[in-house]
Amino acid sequence: MNCPYCGSETNEDALVCAACSRDIAVPSTLIAERDELLRKREALRDELKRRRSDIETIIRRRKSR
Repeated sequence: MNCPYCGSETNEDALVCAACSRDIAVPSTLIAERDELLRKREALRDELKRRRSDIETIIRRRKSR
């Protein structure tokens, strides 16, 4: 894991960054929430790509008429 403040490599279990001495502990509930939000974001991005493709297909069909 890298420190979110200085970017130094840190131990996964570290509570404080050894390089910049900032608090880097993140509660596991926040990590789980972040992971769930990232999954949802990916699902929405995939859905958006499918819908854009559908719209492009419709536009191409209308132009070819």
